[in-house]
Amino acid sequence: MQPDTHKKKLSFWQIWNMSFGFLGIQMGFALQNANASRILQTFGADVEHLSLFWLVAPITGMIIQPIIGHYSDHTWTKLGRRRPYFLAGAILAAIGLVLLPNASLFVAFLPALWVGAGFLMIMDASFNIAMEPFRALVADKLPTDQRTLGFAVQTLLIGLGAVIGSWLPYTLTEWFGVATTANEGIVPQNVLWAFFIGATVLVVSILWTVIRTTEYPPEVQDKWDADEDQEHASHNGLSSIFSDFIKMPTTMKQLGLVQFFSWFALFSMWVFTTPALAQHVWGLPSTDHSSLEFNEAGNYVGVIFGVYNLVSAIFAMALPVIAAKIGRKMTHALCLIAGGIGLISILWITDPGLKWMLNFSMIGVGIAWASILAMPYAILAGAIPARKMGVYMGIFNFFITAPQILNGFIGGYIVKNLYGGEAIYAIFTAGLLLIIGALLTYFVDDNDDIPLSSSAQGRDLDDAI
Repeated sequence: MQPDTHKKKLSFWQIWNMSFGFLGIQMGFALQNANASRILQTFGADVEHLSLFWLVAPITGMIIQPIIGHYSDHTWTKLGRRRPYFLAGAILAAIGLVLLPNASLFVAFLPALWVGAGFLMIMDASFNIAMEPFRALVADKLPTDQRTLGFAVQTLLIGLGAVIGSWLPYTLTEWFGVATTANEGIVPQNVLWAFFIGATVLVVSILWTVIRTTEYPPEVQDKWDADEDQEHASHNGLSSIFSDFIKMPTTMKQLGLVQFFSWFALFSMWVFTTPALAQHVWGLPSTDHSSLEFNEAGNYVGVIFGVYNLVSAIFAMALPVIAAKIGRKMTHALCLIAGGIGLISILWITDPGLKWMLNFSMIGVGIAWASILAMPYAILAGAIPARKMGVYMGIFNFFITAPQILNGFIGGYIVKNLYGGEAIYAIFTAGLLLIIGALLTYFVDDNDDIPLSSSAQGRDLDDAI
């Protein structure tokens, strides 16, 4: 693909505004990641069934993201083509955030567990509606030599939002005295308030991006698209998604294998960290879902998830510099190895008095998370045609959702029957899988990578800021 010389370079703050909505999206997503298992266990879910409930997220993502990507490629309104999806997804996700922890209020209609699972589905579908066009917008707006910076800024905002979301329940209890325990079957007040605050921030941050960002109009985009090979010509029907999938670039297929191992590992971490720490560090039986110690473990999962997201936010801005020196592939591989080592190290932490050591384990995870959120997309954006940016970013989500769906079906079975109910071994295995993903990164073709000298990179970043 030819360099995007026709696109104007944006300032750092223009890129910041363009991606600011991700702060709210990831704050809500972090609240879900750190607390969904805890909430579902409060409503009566067994540990071996947790991964089945978590299937809602990847299944909705697999279905929705390519469709949203396809239609956002062919949409134009007064708000542009990507921004209407941000706004609609944010409003729906905010509703899900408010209702999920309050599912017990609807027990007159269905068991709270099933109501909670339904609201989880609404929330996941809405996150996907809002999230997918953000990736495409960066590729729409930025020239090739700014894309790594663009996705790094997204990762910075994702990290900041996730830190706030992950730490919020713990902070509400420790700083403001909000209750962290409740009657059996009821979600504690600190979690309820955290989800309400998350919903508010989500809507406000999305509105900031919608108001402060412009998009290239269709006639400009069409002029650029006319320069592309005709094999990439657009078709308006949804059936074109399947033909696009079949014709996906080689780089996408190679990245897909790396993504498979990375996201299988991440799904295990999100689903099983709460029971893993409750059992392995706090020494609780798998049947304990409501004791003070169980809720302490749940709160601390939010703390360490906040740590890895904080590390991710800080490390994200180093990614363009590191990638300029050693290439995007090597950067991603080294980051995945750091994450693998971090997860594996949790196996040796077995005392709640040493829980602070879990924060060091999360440093490696944060480095990996920063790269997972940025480098595959920076590599991919240079390998796909501009007129298909939305749909291919959506199709790429298949390589994120498919491993999570597989994990959802077999993860709980493996924990129960192979690991004897000890969720810590799912975390250990996740670390090994990240290292395998790092090795597979070597085989990815990144023909769009343009290494810069350190001085040139410095000038580029100075210009951007």
